[in-house]
Amino acid sequence: MNLPRLGLGCMNLSHAYGIPPSFEDGVAILRGALDDGIRLLDTATLYGAGRNEELVGRAIAGRRDEVVLASKGGMAMVDGVKVIDGRPATLRGHVDASLARLGVDHIDLYYLHRWDKDVPIGDSVGALAEAVDAGKIGAIGLSEVSVARLREAQAVAPIAAVQNEYSLWTRNAELGMLEASRADGVALVAFSPVARGFLADGITDPETLVPKDIRRAMPRFQPEHWPANAALLPPWRALAAEAGCSPAQLALAWLLSRGDHVVPIPGSTRAGHVRENLAAVDVVVDAAVLERAGALISSGTVSGSRYNAVGNSEVDAETFEDSAAGGAA
Repeated sequence: MNLPRLGLGCMNLSHAYGIPPSFEDGVAILRGALDDGIRLLDTATLYGAGRNEELVGRAIAGRRDEVVLASKGGMAMVDGVKVIDGRPATLRGHVDASLARLGVDHIDLYYLHRWDKDVPIGDSVGALAEAVDAGKIGAIGLSEVSVARLREAQAVAPIAAVQNEYSLWTRNAELGMLEASRADGVALVAFSPVARGFLADGITDPETLVPKDIRRAMPRFQPEHWPANAALLPPWRALAAEAGCSPAQLALAWLLSRGDHVVPIPGSTRAGHVRENLAAVDVVVDAAVLERAGALISSGTVSGSRYNAVGNSEVDAETFEDSAAGGAA
């Protein structure tokens, strides 16, 4: 599946990071993003308990043919609680509900948002394959999966994309998925490509984050790890200045250099940041600077796990901890 080189992650227009914009402001941001040239929008059943899909649907009304539309199912809010449920019947319901909220007759790319470890991934993928056959979705994706799970899924149906976290400070994809996806012609869609705002120089003190901001529960932003990570920011800013671009653009340029199949999907609630991120596609950074960026911000220099214990239990992607122990998650 051919995807644009860079898309827009829509989650933070509805929840997770800080205080989201109003619905109408969110629509305006998305329409402005389309005007600026964004051609891939990424949403999900989970985001805003469905509200994000409604937001995206409103924004693309009358402009459906301008955008590659991606959404996800298999993880949703149920009575105010996040539930991972990959049973075929649940996924069929999620696909239909996504179509209704988005106001479209098909979704170009639909991901299994998380592998439900109580359900064989082949069963979940089989349900999505039925949706492809029915014309409800164009292609199947997987999110936060390992190479082993990708292989299991591919035995059931073609997989067009894997959406895993990938950035300078989260290198798990380099434990196998980067090469496996390249070899198989699968797009590697990189979420949180600017490290949840860290590499965009958008966080000076995690204590100022609003109480429900999901970064408060992430070890890298907590007191035992934040000082070591914050110490990386001054040289990171200096490197971006040397490259002649913003810190966010340098982070995105590094990701784009990892392969033509790597597609970052940074999110933002500010139109100016959306334009800045999109411009990273045309930023030219010297290979030596990109190499220095990779050495400065890496799994060896960043302090703390990307998720807490609960978050780690919900994902299947390879981890450095398991790799050191001789296995994979």
